[in-house]
Amino acid sequence: MHPMIEAFRETAAHRLDPPFWEYVQRGCGMGISVAEAESSWAAYRLRPRTLRDVSTVDLGLDLFGTWSNPVGVAPTAFHKLTHAEGEIATAGAAGAVGSPFVLSSRSTCRIEDVGAAVWGPWWFQVYMTLTREVTEGMVRRAVATGATALVLTVDTPYVGHRNIPDSGRPMEMTDELALVNMGDHLTPQQARAPWSHIDQDPAIGVETIEWLKQISGRPVVVKGVLREDDARLFVDHGADAVWVSAHGGRQLDRAVTPASVLPEIVEAVGDSVPVVVDGGVRDGFDILTALGLGASAVFVGRPALWALASQGRPGVESLLLEYAAELKHVMGLAGVTDLHQIRDACLVR
Repeated sequence: MHPMIEAFRETAAHRLDPPFWEYVQRGCGMGISVAEAESSWAAYRLRPRTLRDVSTVDLGLDLFGTWSNPVGVAPTAFHKLTHAEGEIATAGAAGAVGSPFVLSSRSTCRIEDVGAAVWGPWWFQVYMTLTREVTEGMVRRAVATGATALVLTVDTPYVGHRNIPDSGRPMEMTDELALVNMGDHLTPQQARAPWSHIDQDPAIGVETIEWLKQISGRPVVVKGVLREDDARLFVDHGADAVWVSAHGGRQLDRAVTPASVLPEIVEAVGDSVPVVVDGGVRDGFDILTALGLGASAVFVGRPALWALASQGRPGVESLLLEYAAELKHVMGLAGVTDLHQIRDACLVR
């Protein structure tokens, strides 16, 4: 792990309330998927080009928006439990350095306030709730606020079981904070038992992709894909991009790692749609590997929360800038000067 990221992690461990630190860190089950995600990127090796002019390295990317950094912030919930400024700080940091930012449906800041903080393109993550009007209302607000794409998360028909916290007490959060966005779309009667309306709907199918496109007019990225046949199915039903992800190891323990299946999913969809990825990415070598395996962009979850807990918005900016700087460095050493060349950098397993 990069020393800066390790320092952010250690600081966050001391600053965060123990139950929330455990919520951030833990996966489900035995934690096997969490443990394997980081190490799985190191299964690949590089065959660098030499005698290439690498005096200038370009990280520019067009993907439902124009970015200067292909390392983005994945959707994670409840940022105000990490830092008082919450998602406003995280979004502002990503926008300031040209990184993609994805706002979680479980945000603790209002959609409109976060959108105003980005000062550039951003994406909105969608959970299909048991009460469909909640999802529709939030999607329409996100689009009106400037979201350029929707990220439909499909690996959470139910929330994965997680171990009892070491602290022995549950994570505490008021309904007012948890429902800062979703609560706007509940009737007074529904608001008396909100969680029965805002939990994820386990009955949704591929028709959801087209429904989201119709109500939003925005491209839809399907997140939580670990099979090539699923990837093809989603593309056939209108997905504009595929996001390879195991939900940070928080849903189905012992699921395959994103690093291990990324190549076959890229091959399965070909050039029809972009593929992006998250899961255990910790340094520039991981990022270069992911891009070399065919990802168009790479996202991080826990490291962004560690940086936010440590230094607020400046910490997240520093994290993303360091990822970009290290990626440029290793790209130069590998003999490639832009993101399109990385797929030809001859990765071997």
